[in-house]
Amino acid sequence: MPTTWMSRLAVSELSTYRWSFEEDVIRYRESGFNAVGVWRPKLSDCGEAKGLDLLHEQGMRVSSLNWAGGFTGSDGRTFREAMHDALDAIDVAAQIGADCLVVLAGSRSGHTRNHAKRILTAALKELAEAAQAVGIQLAVEPMHVGCAHEFTFLTSIPDTLDVISNIGRSNCGVVFDCYHMAQDENAIEWLPSIVPFIRLVQLGDSKCAPMGEQNRCMLGDGNVPLAAIVKTIEQYGYRGFYEVELLGEDVEHLEYLDVLERSFQTIAGYWSK
Repeated sequence: MPTTWMSRLAVSELSTYRWSFEEDVIRYRESGFNAVGVWRPKLSDCGEAKGLDLLHEQGMRVSSLNWAGGFTGSDGRTFREAMHDALDAIDVAAQIGADCLVVLAGSRSGHTRNHAKRILTAALKELAEAAQAVGIQLAVEPMHVGCAHEFTFLTSIPDTLDVISNIGRSNCGVVFDCYHMAQDENAIEWLPSIVPFIRLVQLGDSKCAPMGEQNRCMLGDGNVPLAAIVKTIEQYGYRGFYEVELLGEDVEHLEYLDVLERSFQTIAGYWSK
């Protein structure tokens, strides 16, 4: 089981913000990772055809494409503009063989919470149908209430599952980002019940709960019980990717190669704990 699990390690390109798409793919592979969480702006800068060729050349898989969403109008786009962009993202995800497309709902943006949920539900019903046609999973990401405001009104797994339950398609699930969702000290207890709905696990650690900007620390340096989370998720049947995502003041000054090496070594030690 450990070997199988280690073969499903990825790094989100947000972790190496200053590197290009080309550098990310090559350096991640050299550091032992088998997949990359693609950030759309970097892929666009590289060019989709060139990026796909590089992924194939390096034998790298794509754990996720990040991101589509903003359906509530919180980023200034209309609903239809956000939908057109999301449909484009689904096409790109299919072209590069992404395991899933990460979806961020958008903030409430003046809507009541119930109306925001209705907007998101309408978007996901249309997108899930389009994604299913090309074999793409949608992974809706909730965030910790302390840093979610700009990105999503979904701040818990139950809220997210409540929306997903109305979609009626098996290709719509959730992102379990440990940085956001494992701040709850009881997370290990309720985690087994949500494993069937998880489409992507993001590995993030912190020394305190988010307040404002995200500030993740190196894996193992914080308070999130990552080893126990991974063991529980594996035990209950998760077979998707684990994606390292590191960003914030605690890590932005570090050398990226050191970040990759330390992350890989830390993760490799989980099964000995």
